[in-house]
Amino acid sequence: MGNGIMSLLFVVLLLFCSSGAEVVTVDVHAARQLIQSGYRYVDVRTEEEYKKGHVHNSLNIPYMFNTPQGRVKNPKFMEQVSSACDKEEKLIVGCQSGVRSLYATTDLVNAEFKHASNMGGGYLAWVENGFAVNKPQDEL
Repeated sequence: MGNGIMSLLFVVLLLFCSSGAEVVTVDVHAARQLIQSGYRYVDVRTEEEYKKGHVHNSLNIPYMFNTPQGRVKNPKFMEQVSSACDKEEKLIVGCQSGVRSLYATTDLVNAEFKHASNMGGGYLAWVENGFAVNKPQDEL
């Protein structure tokens, strides 16, 4: 592995070890079963990504926003989640590939959301497995 990747891995490990959060990551098959059993799906992708297609009955609360300077963390993410979801609610958190949702789930667990799990692989894995999605209708 290159030094850049190793450095990034170290920072990520340090972040999660020092946060005290124990984030549970489930694959898309388990996530789908949990959603069918009553878990709420929180999609943390940008609004633009969400509008291109999303998991049925999902709640979109972006973890990051696209800006001219690149992506920046949504400063109101926790406030928005807290106003839409109860800390006892069972949540599956997903993004495009599973990275942003891991950070978002870590924040939720640290804020004492007791049943928040990360969906590994994200929306891309969901689609690759042929699971149902809501997509915009093409204009006629």
